[in-house]
Amino acid sequence: MAIPDLDDLLRAGVRGRRVLVRADLNVPLVEGRIRDDTRIRAFLPTLRRLLANGARAIVVSHLGRPRGERDPALSLRPVAPRLAELIGRGVAFCDECIGPAAEAAVADLADGETLLLENLRFHPGEEQNDPDFARALASLAEMYVNDAFGTAHRAHASTVGVPKLVPARAAGDLLRSELAHLDAVRNPKRPLMVLMGGAKVSDKIAVLEALAAHADTLAIGGAMAYTFLAARGEAIGASKFEPDRVDAARGVIRAAEERGCALLLPEDHVVAATAEAGAEARTVETIPEGSIGLDIGPATARRYVAAARNARTVFWNGPMGMFEIEAFGGGTRAVATGLADCDALTVVGGGDSVAAINQLGLADRFDHVSTGGGASIEYVQGLTLPGVASLEDRP
Repeated sequence: MAIPDLDDLLRAGVRGRRVLVRADLNVPLVEGRIRDDTRIRAFLPTLRRLLANGARAIVVSHLGRPRGERDPALSLRPVAPRLAELIGRGVAFCDECIGPAAEAAVADLADGETLLLENLRFHPGEEQNDPDFARALASLAEMYVNDAFGTAHRAHASTVGVPKLVPARAAGDLLRSELAHLDAVRNPKRPLMVLMGGAKVSDKIAVLEALAAHADTLAIGGAMAYTFLAARGEAIGASKFEPDRVDAARGVIRAAEERGCALLLPEDHVVAATAEAGAEARTVETIPEGSIGLDIGPATARRYVAAARNARTVFWNGPMGMFEIEAFGGGTRAVATGLADCDALTVVGGGDSVAAINQLGLADRFDHVSTGGGASIEYVQGLTLPGVASLEDRP
């Protein structure tokens, strides 16, 4: 698939042109204040290059899940001053993303200026990929750039509908970088080790099945590990697991055996009577009745890190335990620290694992930290992302 990139668009000339840029500015807000601006910063290289070349940048994004209705708590308005501060120049804001108000705001743009439009998901047409909504967005621009990897797996109006209507389209620098680093997991230098964590097998069963047949080592942590341990008939006490996914877990185990993939499961656990801060935590090899497994134990963490150090490529998605509670975050901290010291190419696939390494100040010690959890998981298992396919340079 030939995908035009930002260099192609700049060679075509963007000065004075209206460029609609689909960014991922879905930042966490607390009482209207940005708690983490990582996604805004990740978008800056693309925006800066467009502005330096005289483009009139029309930035669009979603924020949260307003489900097609206007929600003041999910307005993108707080993002505009932070974006302006980071790029060192003004950013106008419009409280609509289509219609007369948006059209007037676009008409006021001069070369090298930026306009941020309101949350796309305030309109049901965004998630429905409604043709009328896509046409209204596309009518604002002459060129289109997708730099929102985090939504590239969604067939929404701004990611699929609009690029079909704007002939000059390209992948932004962030999207291009994401694909390049995740291609190194799809076509890895071997051995490839994958660490998967998180709460539910049901959320990741497809990628677990795919990676069991692709990876050389698959290590599982988080609550999902207890469904796998139950599938092997091991004691899990009162640990959270998914009874209806035990057969699916057995399928992953079989796929790993058939491929020759080493499947690593926790051999010790941090347990407590309740999954609450302040609960008395202890480390055990066998989970007793009434106890809940809430983190991998230190021996398991050492084993996972040792396997990573024998790999040439490592992909990690999902925490190893309930890391948001100090007593149950040791496994995630140990794995993050160990991976940061690995000689392997290390890629972190979005989600809570990114939050963990950011908390630990380790992000710059990984080769790539993805901005898209769901998108990265779908891409590494070999699926086509709609937001990427829509950029294909068709004749």
